[in-house]
Amino acid sequence: MAHVQLADGVLNYRLDGPEDAPVLVLSNSLGTDLGMWDTQIPAWSRHFRVLRHDTRGHGGSLVSEGPYSIEQLGRDVLALLDHLDISRTHFCGLSMGGLIGQWLGIHAGHRLERLVVCNTAAKIGSPDTWNPRIETVLREGAAAMRGLRDASIERWFTPAWARANPEQVARITEMLASTSPQGYAANCAAVRDADFRDQLDAIAVPLLVISGEADAVTPPAGGQFIQQRVQGAQYAGFPAAHLSNVEVGEPFTRRVLDFLLAR
Repeated sequence: MAHVQLADGVLNYRLDGPEDAPVLVLSNSLGTDLGMWDTQIPAWSRHFRVLRHDTRGHGGSLVSEGPYSIEQLGRDVLALLDHLDISRTHFCGLSMGGLIGQWLGIHAGHRLERLVVCNTAAKIGSPDTWNPRIETVLREGAAAMRGLRDASIERWFTPAWARANPEQVARITEMLASTSPQGYAANCAAVRDADFRDQLDAIAVPLLVISGEADAVTPPAGGQFIQQRVQGAQYAGFPAAHLSNVEVGEPFTRRVLDFLLAR
C-alpha cells in the first residue's frame, strides 16, 4: 500500500500490474475498500497498471469532516492521478464509485480513455432513505456499522450465492463493519445529494454500464437510464445483486476486459 498526501489528509492506494501498461483506476462502493476488487486483479493486472484507492472516509484513507460530495471524491481521484503523473486513464467504479465515474465523465472526460460504471444510477435513493441512516450511524457509531454489516448481506448478494460463499460474504461485509461511522455518514450524504440525470449527455468517452438483475439497491432500470442517455454506450446485465463484480466473478471480469481492450 502507498499514500498520497492531500490538503487535508492521506489517500490510500495500491498499484498492480506492469509499470508500462495503460492505467485502470478502480473505485469502491459505499462501505467497502479497495479489496472489493480482489477477484478482478489477477486478470486485469495482466493488461493494465491497476490503480485502486480507498475512497475518502474508507479503509486506510483520511476521514475528514463531512458531509462529502461526489465532486469532492472525484477531485480526490484527479489529485491521485496528478500525484502519480498519470494524464489519462481507464476508470471502473461500482455503486458510489459509479457516481464518481459519472462525475469524471461529465467534468473531466479529457482525463479518461474508457469508462465503466457498475450497479449504479444517475441518482441513487432519496433523502428519506439516506437521512435516517446518516442520523443512526452518527448517533450509534460502531454498533450501527455492525448492524449495517448484517443487513448488507441480502442487499449485496443473492441468497443462494451468499449461502454458497460464506467466506467471501464475511470478507466483504467486514469491510463495512470496520468503516469509520463518520466517514460512512459523510459518504452517504455524497450519494444522497448526487443527481446526474440532466448531465449524462455530456459524457463523450466510450462507456459500459453494468447492472445486477437482482439488484434492489440500484435496479437495472437505473443503469439502462444511463446507457440510453449516453451516445454509443454499451449495457450488460448479470444475474447478481448489488456487488456484481464479487458475485459474478469471471464473466464480469471478462466483459469489462473485452470492453477496455476493444479497438
